[in-house]
Amino acid sequence: MRAIQITEFGGPEVLNLAELPDPVAGPGHLLVEVSRAGVNYADTHQAENSYLSKAELPLVPGGEVVGRTPDGRRVVALVGTGGYAEKAVAPAALAWDVPDAIDDVTALGMIVQGASAWLLLRRSVHLAPGESVVVHAAAGGVGTLAVQLAKAWGAGRVIATASSKDKRDLALELGADVAIDAAEPDMKAALIEANEGRRVDVVLEMTGGTVTDQSLRALAPFGRLAFYGMASRTAPQPVQPANLMAHSTTIAGMWLAHVFQLPGDVMRTALDELFALVAEGRLRVVAGGEYGLGEARRAHEDLRARRTSGKLVIDPSR
Repeated sequence: MRAIQITEFGGPEVLNLAELPDPVAGPGHLLVEVSRAGVNYADTHQAENSYLSKAELPLVPGGEVVGRTPDGRRVVALVGTGGYAEKAVAPAALAWDVPDAIDDVTALGMIVQGASAWLLLRRSVHLAPGESVVVHAAAGGVGTLAVQLAKAWGAGRVIATASSKDKRDLALELGADVAIDAAEPDMKAALIEANEGRRVDVVLEMTGGTVTDQSLRALAPFGRLAFYGMASRTAPQPVQPANLMAHSTTIAGMWLAHVFQLPGDVMRTALDELFALVAEGRLRVVAGGEYGLGEARRAHEDLRARRTSGKLVIDPSR
């Protein structure tokens, strides 16, 4: 089969097209003929071995696929690695049936980004109706869905940040009440101004560095910041627990992998609710671009350069 293989860690330049043996599904696993593979920011960390879970070489990157099993089931699945290929193997417990009305891009948009947005708002910050919500990187895969979910679940005011006018316009189109420049030098003041002079209740943050630092300072009493990535590769300042008392603030961390340690099939619950919102026309995945398998390197380049919005996918058939 055709696949992308990494034989040394690094940037997009290490993603190379290769001919590899077909994978074999052992007990408890499913073979999936991949129709689309999702591209996530975590894949760029996987390529350079800077992700939370360390990788081993050689490596076929890509953690999510949608396609069909040999018996005809159409599934969306988390594979960990091996997604950028014509065929992939998924643990049966991490594969979920996809309704016929849900297209490939939407299915992939929900399994990582949609589930992440769901968990951030439902479990990490416990969004309450009427609260203000800041969504950083609001034109990204998680951001576009978090903006829509926050509005659907009764947020009083949704404040988006994004790096270009086009991306800010997209966030407004998706339901954000106001959109501000991600490069705003005084983010704390900008967020408070965007919230009509009041400190904000909730921040979803995946940038790192001063964005995290200033967002934390913009929180209202009992405000919550959920940290789920560090796209800038710059760590925020260390937080002293005693300082959180100044405004009774909370910082939560979220890594999707931990959802599988919760009792019950929380992912199934999340996907069912997300797919239902799509069917009702209250939620949509923004298609951010489709790349052929041989264009995986360009997909990572575009993602790291912030040239993309929404959900990126790879089509292994080309």
